Amino acid sequence: MHLGLALPFGDIGGDGKIVREFAELAEAEGYDGLTLADHVLGGNPKNPASGRAGGLGLFHDPFVAFGFIAACTKKVELSTQVLILAQRQTVLVAKQAASLDVLSGGRFRFGVGVGWNELEFVGLNENFHNRGKRSEEQVQVMKALWADPYVTFDGKWHHLPDAGINPRPPSRKIPLWFGGHMDVTLQRIAKWGDGWMMLSEPPGPKAVAEFDKLRRLVEAEGRDPASVGLEVWTSTGTGTEKDWREELIFWKKAGVTHVTLHNTFGGYHHKRMAGRSMTDHVDAMRRYRNAVADLL
Repeated sequence: MHLGLALPFGDIGGDGKIVREFAELAEAEGYDGLTLADHVLGGNPKNPASGRAGGLGLFHDPFVAFGFIAACTKKVELSTQVLILAQRQTVLVAKQAASLDVLSGGRFRFGVGVGWNELEFVGLNENFHNRGKRSEEQVQVMKALWADPYVTFDGKWHHLPDAGINPRPPSRKIPLWFGGHMDVTLQRIAKWGDGWMMLSEPPGPKAVAEFDKLRRLVEAEGRDPASVGLEVWTSTGTGTEKDWREELIFWKKAGVTHVTLHNTFGGYHHKRMAGRSMTDHVDAMRRYRNAVADLL
């Protein structure tokens, strides 16, 4: 199994020295991947209209941060979890992703989602209400630009007149994973995706049923379900080493291919860890990997 680690810059800070130190430590400890979330704007919490969008957490631009981290590390994978695709210009994102993949030596795994924060779409002058359908066309445009030197595309939202990007990914594709939990998300993965980042379900029958649903959809598209990866998040915020091992064993039996230790996420059933210092996070990542290393 692939073991990733979410970068906790909102806790430990995000200046260049800290980013370098934590990324190098994670790689030295044996983590296979580093992940970053994506938010461009946060609303003023004093403004009631901000709602869930209130507050300014520390979120580096993933392409900039991963470009820096790529130069600090040698082999660790770099993954967005997730980049909000529909609030960005498609061709520009394809170019940024390709550049990162080239500069990192093919280490980029591209997780995308549709987002929930309408405030960001307004600020970036993009339509929040058609973001799902528009993202489907975005995926097709990006995959074409990565594969071919020149692309002609005439869609509902995108029109390319025999043009291309340079550089392109060395393998002419970038692993494209989707976050989200609606049936339409699974349908998109079945058509275009290389994997699913599933956060909503704890270990149990419902999670297994969702995985099986995705596999059936992948088969219906004429693809091999084994070619589509499955990722879950975990945390040291609850349980002991014994509990962490039992959870990983369950996910492994369920066919999960990627597990990411995310110690700062508190959504759905996930619990963030109590500590917020660099020492707390380094200790947590060491404890977790030492506990499960023989199961990977």
